[in-house]
Amino acid sequence: MELDLQTSQQFLAKLRLKRNNDASPIRSGPAEEAWSAEDTGARSTDSPVWRRVSMATQRSQPNGKNVQKTRQIEWVIHLQEVARGLMTKLHKLHQILGPPELGSMHYPDSFWKTGIFPDMPKLCLHVARKFPEHPAKMQLDKVDKAGVDMLHEHAGRYVSTLEPWIMVLEDLMTFREQSLRVILDLSSTVVTLLPNQNPLLLRVFMDLFCSFVRVNLLADKVPRKMLLQMYNLTHTMMKSGRDYGAYHRMVQFVEAYDPPLKGLHDDLNFVSPRIGEILDAVGPTVLLGSDFQKLRSEGYLSPFHPRYPEKLTNSAHPARAQELVNIESYREWALIGYLVCPTELLRPGAVDIASVLLKESLILPLFRDEYILLHEEYQQYVLPRIAESKKLAKAGRSKGRDADAEYNLAKQVEKQICDAQDTAINNADAAHKEHRLLLKQEIGRMLLFFSDQPTLLAPNLQMVFAALVMIRAEILWFFSHVGVTVGKTKGARVMPIEMDMEDPTIGFLLDGMDRLISLIRKYTPACRAFAMGYLSAAVQRMQILLVGPGMVALDIDPELRELFSSALESLDQLPKLQNDKVVPTSLDLSAFRRDWLRLIMLVSSSRSPINIRHLDKATVSTGNDSIVSEGNLAYMWSRSVDEMEKQILQHTSLKVLYFYRPDVTAVFRHTMFGPEGRPQHCCAWLSLACSFPDNAHPNVPDEVPKFARDAVSYAESILDSVMGGLEGLINILDSEGGYGSLDNKLLLEQAALRLNQLSRAGINGLKNANGMLDFPLPGLESEPVHRGSIKMLEAAVQRLTSLCSVLNEMEPLRVLNHMFVPREYLRDRVIRNFRTRLTSIIMVDGELQRPSVVEARLQRHMSIVHLVEQHVQLDLTRGVREVLLTESFARHMQDLHPDDREVGAGGEAVCTITDWYVENLLRDAKSSGVVFSALDKCFKSTRPIGRVAAESVADLAELKAFVRIFGPYGVDKLCDSMFTQLTALVDTLDTFLRTNKEVLESLAGNLHSKGHRENMLNQLVELETLMSNTLRVGHILSMRSLLAEATAQVLRTNTPLLFSLLTDFCKHAPANIPEKPNLLRLKNVASRVGAIELEEGDAVMVHSILSTMDGSGDSTWGLLPFLFVACMTSNVWNSTTFSILTGGFTSNVHCLSRCINAMMVANEWVRSERREQNRQTLDPGSRSMQEDGTIQTAESRSDVDISIKASMKTFLQCAVATVLEAWDDSHRSPLVAKLIFLDQLCELTAYLPRSTLESYVPHTIMRSIYQMYYESSVPSLVHVHPSTRQYSGSALGNGGLMKGPGDTSGEPSESTHHHPQQTSRGSIFSGPIKFAGQHKRPEVEPSGELGADGKPRRKANRFSGPLDYSRKVSFAEGRGPQEPTPSTNKSPLGRFRSGPLSYV
Repeated sequence: MELDLQTSQQFLAKLRLKRNNDASPIRSGPAEEAWSAEDTGARSTDSPVWRRVSMATQRSQPNGKNVQKTRQIEWVIHLQEVARGLMTKLHKLHQILGPPELGSMHYPDSFWKTGIFPDMPKLCLHVARKFPEHPAKMQLDKVDKAGVDMLHEHAGRYVSTLEPWIMVLEDLMTFREQSLRVILDLSSTVVTLLPNQNPLLLRVFMDLFCSFVRVNLLADKVPRKMLLQMYNLTHTMMKSGRDYGAYHRMVQFVEAYDPPLKGLHDDLNFVSPRIGEILDAVGPTVLLGSDFQKLRSEGYLSPFHPRYPEKLTNSAHPARAQELVNIESYREWALIGYLVCPTELLRPGAVDIASVLLKESLILPLFRDEYILLHEEYQQYVLPRIAESKKLAKAGRSKGRDADAEYNLAKQVEKQICDAQDTAINNADAAHKEHRLLLKQEIGRMLLFFSDQPTLLAPNLQMVFAALVMIRAEILWFFSHVGVTVGKTKGARVMPIEMDMEDPTIGFLLDGMDRLISLIRKYTPACRAFAMGYLSAAVQRMQILLVGPGMVALDIDPELRELFSSALESLDQLPKLQNDKVVPTSLDLSAFRRDWLRLIMLVSSSRSPINIRHLDKATVSTGNDSIVSEGNLAYMWSRSVDEMEKQILQHTSLKVLYFYRPDVTAVFRHTMFGPEGRPQHCCAWLSLACSFPDNAHPNVPDEVPKFARDAVSYAESILDSVMGGLEGLINILDSEGGYGSLDNKLLLEQAALRLNQLSRAGINGLKNANGMLDFPLPGLESEPVHRGSIKMLEAAVQRLTSLCSVLNEMEPLRVLNHMFVPREYLRDRVIRNFRTRLTSIIMVDGELQRPSVVEARLQRHMSIVHLVEQHVQLDLTRGVREVLLTESFARHMQDLHPDDREVGAGGEAVCTITDWYVENLLRDAKSSGVVFSALDKCFKSTRPIGRVAAESVADLAELKAFVRIFGPYGVDKLCDSMFTQLTALVDTLDTFLRTNKEVLESLAGNLHSKGHRENMLNQLVELETLMSNTLRVGHILSMRSLLAEATAQVLRTNTPLLFSLLTDFCKHAPANIPEKPNLLRLKNVASRVGAIELEEGDAVMVHSILSTMDGSGDSTWGLLPFLFVACMTSNVWNSTTFSILTGGFTSNVHCLSRCINAMMVANEWVRSERREQNRQTLDPGSRSMQEDGTIQTAESRSDVDISIKASMKTFLQCAVATVLEAWDDSHRSPLVAKLIFLDQLCELTAYLPRSTLESYVPHTIMRSIYQMYYESSVPSLVHVHPSTRQYSGSALGNGGLMKGPGDTSGEPSESTHHHPQQTSRGSIFSGPIKFAGQHKRPEVEPSGELGADGKPRRKANRFSGPLDYSRKVSFAEGRGPQEPTPSTNKSPLGRFRSGPLSYV
């Protein structure tokens, strides 16, 4: 319908507001926005029914009379927009100023700091209290003289700050005048406003009516009196006493609406009968909407008949579903209608409608989050009107029976309204909780049905919309009542409403709404096709009715007939489109709806010669609808063709929840991961953010960016909570109470403890063994009594998988220009959680966790990550590998990337472990007595390191776990840390050599002189420091060899090809002197990963240090053997003993052998390289010959090996001489330890065969020493005390044992001097000791015989000792030494050949 331009301009000229817009910081007022000539016909409403009603058709030109009739609908639409704009500005002003203090007119300090009102509380409150008295008559100088002077001085500034808001009041006054005129006109001229006859005009009329009431109720929340008085006061100061132009009219308006309900009662009294008629008509639907039991029993929200489930259609749906779609509006109409028209409660049945609604509600929402307390308003403003009616009825009782009935009805209304408040306070939350529960069940069944039978969704579309409307109403009711404080009818006690913030049904309803919307959108083409089919049939029925006898008899005017024809012509094209092979998706039926609204507006007027009632009587037939009803239904179904999204938004919009964001977030966090919550509901909570920016109004431009920021912040907080819940589920499964409780039952330690328990308890006392631990067996949790933990795990797995599936299927969420992809958030959180888990399990309460335990827990965590990976389309394993690489990579491997710069990022986890190893194992910072156990291949400590035993974190199995976790980069980091420590220690050895060079040279020159040797050894400076540093060097090298062995085993298992390449390279690489840089780097890499012999790897590491050290390889380093000879005289030997349990010494002296071997081998390598470099420098031609192919052959490397052997032999000769000649009766204890040490050195190094040692120390002596230890009944670290027996030390010289000619009992056979380098017990650094002829530790038992000393003899155990020599020694052990044949040259140590040393 097109308005006449001249008439429209005249209409707008009357309504235009005259004000200075330049002084307003806000856009032009809503009245001017909506009433401007440019915006006429272009304004839109939230109700799609009236969206294009102002647009005109080009096919007809209505006359002036019909223009006046149809213009009312234009006014209604514009007034609704004006009301929305006014409420937006009033809401903003109220949010800026804040509410006054409870129960008083005093405002907090923040009120005066806003800058809107002058900061003069006394003056402002005084003019507000004296309202409506004019400010000029108040003698304000006596109230606040300084404030008045300040106003005079800054009047212009105060006017500019108050003017935008005084314009809002002026708009409100103009809106009141125009709205009352339109409401009165519609109420008096429209023939019928019943929902079954004229639903379209009913909706627009009641929306305007409710908007008018809400605007005036909301205006009471701002200080209107103060605003008007202060603005007029400052205006008169500026204008020399002249009042603001609309001041007196506005004073009358504010006074009339103070309080607002007083003015509303007076202004709307004339429409009260029509309101009561409408509420009576919608009352049955209101009562049905509150009776959820009836809704369920009658199947109004069920697609199938409740009593006949086999029928897939329910005949009760079409009529009721269309009414239930408007149930939320009907409730609002009833609450507002009875509040402003209280006399309508005296209608029969009206109080029942009001009572049901009052018992279920405590507040009346006005706009956004603003509300009024419903019961307080009813008791304050409705009950007095009812009391007046009761008083009048009581006074008129004598006149007839009607007065008595009116009195009883008024009394009943008064009682029910009073009782409704207490009922609502006590039962409203429980009633709505039951409603939510029933809706949850109905929605669940509805989703299952329509997912299985999607073809039935279109016929039941209105029923689905009705369910969505009810869900939205329940959700909004819940959040609008959170934190509400109300007072009871009796007494002034104020109490807050307690809402269950952990109610899981909210999440179910949101999820059900979201899934129903998705279902509708998925099958929108089917719904469109069904609606087009219905419209095609409706056109045919309407055409038949239009040419029927009733319509012919009416003789309608040509204009009305033209409107009918135009509307039907728009629908007549649908059958042609439906029969086409391709149905266009963009159909526009707005022309039909526009024409039908024009037609309804014309026939609804009482001044029209043909109205709705005439058309109903003329076209209704038995069992069929009238032409008006057919048109209204066609109007409704036409929106399903081209306005499906608008309908969904109209019925499901939850944008108001923006103003309850804290409560929404709190309920979400309490319910999603609660016992009854469902993590898959998170998508529904997250999708709320998309609707938040829709709250912005164009009249307040700064709302758009604010709402957008808050929506983004809400989405981020919800996603963070969802991912936090996901992380919590993963951690639950990864905890000791989750999968950890199952894994622990399969540990080897548990099995060992269980076996130990069984062996001690015995079979009979197995169940009730006192003092025995009851270890749960695997499978015990499967018993019914113990299935609680399994059920918990199953529930956590189900929640985790369902959450991952939902996040994987959820489409990216767009909030304005922000895009949220939940799957990417999931990836980041899973990876971040894995990194956090890795760093947290390495150190537990400041103590290092066992690497094997770390590996097991990481594998357990990885199994959960793989479980997540199965339900999301993401490669999470790659992210986990990146985390492990990041935590392992501290820097580039120098041997492979020598030119790369250092990288400082990453490697926190591996650095934590390596630092702990260095501080506590290598440096022993806590003085825990850490020693290396060669037999067990681990480090042990005499005291725990904190709460950790050294052997639990530093054995071969733990280092293998370390290698598997951190890989070669972790090994390189640990080796680099050891390299740093070793470099500092080697530097101290160089310092010692150079400091004591003269002494060592003198010692080397005259070593065989005992006196001179002892004198030189006593002159050495800081010998004990030297001994400590050499032990630390050996200790570090032991750690290096153990790490290399662990790395070799891991690489040999996991990457055999790579490891074989390294080992083959080391075997076949050319032996050059000096080594080529590239070959040297590869050998360094091979030594770190154990691809070469462990002892050679030690030498390679020391060689890399010496090769970069200034002065290494010179003549000073040639004294290195004598430096180690000096170590043999250290005081450390006096307190050390050998342990057969560890294969080493208590003071870790056995590590000295590894230091001697590595240092002497590396020293000879460096010296040979320096000599070759010097030779090439002196003879350049020799170098060219080498480049041509005449390089040094393997014989040159053999020469180096010969030099190493010579150095080793020199050390051994000097050490034996020093040890044996220093022995006397007072220092016998170090002798045994030193001899065992020298034997271990021969076994360790390949350059010093044991035959060399036997040339100085006979085999029988070493065998006797070992036999003494292995025959001991308590094989522990026993300190050997000096014996009282006297022996001559001269017998132990450099020539070995002295034998008599007839002494053959202890003489070794010929094969004694031919020893293999590998003995049957193996190296004590590479495995446990194996005895020849037996494979377990010999039990030492008394034989029952007494010896010569009266003590029981030991049982004869015949074994050959720890060393598997190839010849037998004929003597009987345990029977005492055999006496040798008398000889003139008898040795005083003959007993050494027949048994162990006997100490007292």
